[in-house]
Amino acid sequence: MNKPDPPLVLVVDDEPEVLGELAAVLAGAGYAFQCCDNAEAAIRLAAANPPDVIISDINLDGHSGLEMCERIKRDHALNDVPIMFLSGAQIPDIIRRSHAVGGTYYLRKPFDPEVLLELVDKALWMPHLVRSHEQAVAAGG
Repeated sequence: MNKPDPPLVLVVDDEPEVLGELAAVLAGAGYAFQCCDNAEAAIRLAAANPPDVIISDINLDGHSGLEMCERIKRDHALNDVPIMFLSGAQIPDIIRRSHAVGGTYYLRKPFDPEVLLELVDKALWMPHLVRSHEQAVAAGG
């Protein structure tokens, strides 16, 4: 019997140290991952190879992770991909704003690897739960 592919996580951050740390944590937990250092590359990569979860910084070298999230969510094929923000940004109302554009979770830097993995694991179940609920409602349940 074939072993299923591990979930794919797209990581977007303009800081190489953070990308390396996230890659190490995800690899250690058995996740497949792809890394991007800017929003445009992340949008193209997500469209070409849809991930199961996206982890993104808010500030991406002059671009906004929030705008990136909005653009990704407009793509019907990517609409149910959970997006988790990981940021040290001290912006008023940032958690509310991240949820308003479709973000699933917000975690502050520096992050606890165990908390990050727990949130990734929870985010992986979300699209499945949403689809199951929608199917139940459509079936009259």
